[in-house]
Amino acid sequence: MPEASASLDLPVSAEDVWKLVGGFQSLPDWLPLIVESRPEEGGHVRHLRTADGAVVVERLHSYDAEARTYSYTIVEGPFPVSDYLATLKVEATGDKSCKVTWGGRFKPVGISDAEAEALFKGVYEGGLEALKAHYQA
Repeated sequence: MPEASASLDLPVSAEDVWKLVGGFQSLPDWLPLIVESRPEEGGHVRHLRTADGAVVVERLHSYDAEARTYSYTIVEGPFPVSDYLATLKVEATGDKSCKVTWGGRFKPVGISDAEAEALFKGVYEGGLEALKAHYQA
């Protein structure tokens, strides 16, 4: 299956970054594209609304606060893929620095592997740039 990912080094402790990004419903706190995250099923499902009104429904697949990582699947959304599984991970690289990695694998539907990879690489890179901007503000 095709894959895409992006990573970012930040001069912020992994613990502090995880406090911001580690909650499954926390996307609106750091990702301006997402204006709402409504939890369902005890917080295991998030209904996201984007700034342009699109709806994306995602289900938590796995969560490990100690390892600072979670994975999720897309249940519904505007993306031309199926079998999507993404992971967000925050790793300490020092006392006051970390590496954030966001990536996924998926099966393209109606587009090429390269088009799907480029689409999600853009999503992940844009998201991490928003996270970087959050800490630069």
